[in-house]
This record gives sequence, C-alpha cells and structure tokens, in this order.
Amino acid sequence: MNWLLVVAGAAVGAPLRYLTDRAARARFGPGFPWGTFLVNVVGSFVLGLLTGVTSAQVHLLLGTGLCGALTTYSTFSYETLKLYEDGARGYAALNIGASLAAGLGAVWLGVETARLW
Repeated sequence: MNWLLVVAGAAVGAPLRYLTDRAARARFGPGFPWGTFLVNVVGSFVLGLLTGVTSAQVHLLLGTGLCGALTTYSTFSYETLKLYEDGARGYAALNIGASLAAGLGAVWLGVETARLW
C-alpha cells in the first residue's frame, strides 16, 4: 500500500510543477526558467521540513511522491544547457548558482523550522 501514498503525492506534485511553470512564464516571460527554479526551492524547503516528521507514510506521500514529482533536476539541467546554447551564458550561470544557493538555503530553513516544532 505504500506505493499508493507515492502515487497520491505525485498526482498532486506533477500538476503543481506544470501549473507553476506556466504561471511563471506568463508572469516573467520565457527568458529565465523561473518555474523550475521555484518548484525546486519549494521542494527543498518541504524536504527540509520533513526531517522533523517521523512517520514513514508522510515521507512517502510528501517527500517521495509530492516533492519527487514537483521538483526536477533533469529539467533544471536541460534548461541551463539551453540557456547556454542560446547564448544566454550569464543566465545559465545565474541559474546554476542561484538554484544551488536557494535550494541549499531552503532545505536548511526547512530543517531549522522543523526543529522549532
């Protein structure tokens, strides 16, 4: 039955990723991959929060399912390469640096927030 928790989380995470990307493109344009950046940072924060949760079922639902479908390393990699190939090397470097810094900061903030509970 554990796989159903992963499926349920993924059923929410995948559409959230898609909708976030569409909303970010509509708001900020296609020049920088804001949608991917946002879902990866939010997913990092949620995973950090989950360090304070002892329930394996919650980890399966939210960590593996929701965050697994919400976040995306492959899309981040592809979009960064595409920026570089299209001549937007500064944006490619910004995407790498900002994604790494924001993701690490978000997971740290999530862990610290979980410790407060």
